[in-house]
Amino acid sequence: MPYIESRLRRGFHTSWHPQAMHSFLLADIGEGITECELIQWHVKPGQQIEEFDKICEVQSDKASVEITSRYAGTVKKLYYQPNDIALVGKPLVDIESEGEDDGDAPVATVDSSNEQPQAPTPLSVESASSTLSFPSVKRLAALNGVALADLQGSGKRGSILKQDILQALSGRPLVTKKESTDTKPAAPIAMPVMQTPPTITASDDLSQGQRTMFHNMTESLNIPQLGFKDDVELDATVNYRSQLNDYLAKHPERYSFNRISYLPIFIKTLSIALGYYPILNAYVQGNPQDVHSLRLVYRSGHHVGVAMDTPFGLMVPNIKNVESKSVFEVAAELHRLKGLAQTNSLPQEDLQGGTITLSNVGTISGTYSNPMIVSTSELAILALGRLQTLPRFDASGKVVSRKILPVSWAADHRIIDGGTIARFGSTWKTLIENPALLVSELR
Repeated sequence: MPYIESRLRRGFHTSWHPQAMHSFLLADIGEGITECELIQWHVKPGQQIEEFDKICEVQSDKASVEITSRYAGTVKKLYYQPNDIALVGKPLVDIESEGEDDGDAPVATVDSSNEQPQAPTPLSVESASSTLSFPSVKRLAALNGVALADLQGSGKRGSILKQDILQALSGRPLVTKKESTDTKPAAPIAMPVMQTPPTITASDDLSQGQRTMFHNMTESLNIPQLGFKDDVELDATVNYRSQLNDYLAKHPERYSFNRISYLPIFIKTLSIALGYYPILNAYVQGNPQDVHSLRLVYRSGHHVGVAMDTPFGLMVPNIKNVESKSVFEVAAELHRLKGLAQTNSLPQEDLQGGTITLSNVGTISGTYSNPMIVSTSELAILALGRLQTLPRFDASGKVVSRKILPVSWAADHRIIDGGTIARFGSTWKTLIENPALLVSELR
């Protein structure tokens, strides 16, 4: 959300003030985000607005954001139309107000009698679709010939959801991609032999989430990634978690949840390990092209980001100050963030400021992975694989079954060497395999 500055003008004025023109810029709404899709305008050229009035809504890959005005005055120009891509740091709207120009990007200071230049393509809010829905839902409606303006949305703030499209179709088959008009069904064949080059049957623009991921992963190539993989025995943690859930079952009034997963334990132990290796919680400041200007900035707060798979794409909110939270408090915060992520309602403060990231891909499938650091503000990421029961040898050489969790680390190799990430990972592993040590870390 852009920083909102409130100004109160008091007293009587007898002097004449010129009209100041402000270009309101799209501020940074999240780490690594350079562009957003403009969902809808709440204003139009010529409209009088006050400070804090809603200007527009934009959609990034992580959340939708309401942009509010820093100024009171008259809207003069809109720079985008709905569904256009707005760039961070570029003007969204021009607003003319009284007084000196203290805005984001001054474009002119003019006499109030002067006529203002019109936008090359002036946008009428009445003529633009103000129906609130996600781009994927709009595409689905277009493919099936459904007019969004005719629907009553069942989502938050009346937004149109996929289920509203299905209901409008009244049992008709749902079209999910463009059909080719010049191809016929192929005759059955014994083997799938490719005789001619494949025909492209449909194409689509990248979604906002895909565009952001494309940009971030391209930028990630500038970071040399150091990988490290290991196995963690979870048998003791399985028993520890069972005891925690027994406690929650006996005291259901104390928390907003009645069971916890392993994730709060992993997050808390990760924070404890950071206390021994604070360099993993640091970031690099300075010009990467001038090595003499670089310095490490150590952060006291452990803000652990948790990658979440949601209906709206990947989101990575972070739990603030894990070092000062108990396992139950971490679980409560995780419960809150998951609920907001599933409805695309995460506020920006929950998406910004992460210091290290944890991704639990094992809930879907897979063992080891190659996680990628995407932000220069973090030096490491941890990916958890699928928990398995596997044979292992005990101290006497007998084969026993053990709960094994495969884990994969990635670190910024410009700062973190192999020995550091190995020792850090080993410390975290020791805490996981011996959860009784958590008591020794209480302060």
